[in-house]
Amino acid sequence: MVRRPSTGPALILLARLAEVPPDSMDIRFLDRPADLDELTHRLADTRRLALDLEAAGFHRYSDQVCLVQLTLGEETYILDPFTLPVGELLRPPLEDERVEVVMHGADFDMRLLDRDLGIRPRGLFDTQVAASLLGIEGIGLSSLLERTLGVELSKKYQRADWARRPLPSAMLEYAALDTYHLFSLADRLCVELEEADRLAWAVEGFRALEEVRHEEPEDTDPVARVRAARKMSPREAQRLREALAWRDVVAQERDRAPFRVANDSVLVQVALQAPQSVAALEDLQGFSGSLAQERGQELVSRIAAVDALPDGELQGYPRQERGGRGRMDPEVEDRMKRLKAVRNRKAEELGIARGTLFPNALLEAIAELVPGSVAEMEGVPGLQEWQREVLGPELMEEMQVAPVADAGR
Repeated sequence: MVRRPSTGPALILLARLAEVPPDSMDIRFLDRPADLDELTHRLADTRRLALDLEAAGFHRYSDQVCLVQLTLGEETYILDPFTLPVGELLRPPLEDERVEVVMHGADFDMRLLDRDLGIRPRGLFDTQVAASLLGIEGIGLSSLLERTLGVELSKKYQRADWARRPLPSAMLEYAALDTYHLFSLADRLCVELEEADRLAWAVEGFRALEEVRHEEPEDTDPVARVRAARKMSPREAQRLREALAWRDVVAQERDRAPFRVANDSVLVQVALQAPQSVAALEDLQGFSGSLAQERGQELVSRIAAVDALPDGELQGYPRQERGGRGRMDPEVEDRMKRLKAVRNRKAEELGIARGTLFPNALLEAIAELVPGSVAEMEGVPGLQEWQREVLGPELMEEMQVAPVADAGR
């Protein structure tokens, strides 16, 4: 059941979940500071907790934390960060390395915790990392729970708007299940890791995840993210740039995800057709009539301003960003190809994904560095000790073999 603590008016919401007996679920929704006394005392004594966050980036302009799920023992607490000092409450236990924090796919949540709540967890156990190192193919939470515990989770609220208030009881119950089974899942995976002699690999991965921090995205030209813009003329690209800026303003004001204001394909048509009136905007397939009426004149004015610019003032498509880093040196490219072959064979032998064993970015860094020994690989950013031990000797052996093209010179 989902309930408020006894400090406030009772609100009992029965959970009807086929995969979990209703009476076994103790879900407590907290949205008032007066409700926190019991949880504060429990957190002071806990040595293990399961954690998950919900954000609303699919619906809202901001992807801020909208809900925090916390399982302690048999109880699951759902905290409202809009009304509670969640950062102040959770920072002590989450940053205490003696407390095991069980999460699933923690990378994004670690960034949210850092940015929105100022929390940098320690003692992490990530069930997704554990599963990937075991070579399990389906590492999403639903797939793992079904494989490991025989539990089937509904996906009904996978893209729900977690910023809405009040939250229906069904959404709270759905959110609670994201942490309710994590202890059992982590315990099973831990046993499998020990049996496969890979627990040390996982622990190193967990510690690396603990260092993940929020980073502000680079201030890149938004036009570069629209594939269709690559074939646009400079004036068309400039129109698109203005249309994207207009959409961003509207999205912020309405607190809506930009694509929910107008998707990229609609704005591409605006850039190509240069509508000169609100009526012309309304005629574009996919452009909301109400949006055209309410904010269309601003967009039309922006497009007209672009069309009044002389050719020399048009920014056009940011061509310099198209090629990224550009093609690598031929010798590096050859080493990269050979190192990939070694990595791929080893990944198949170990039964884990290639990118889990050794991502391409690390292979490229080693191909460029050309270390003289396995020990010299230690300076490669992001390379974990277990990866160096498991694959390093074979990579070194391959790099010491001269390419066929060079051998005949």
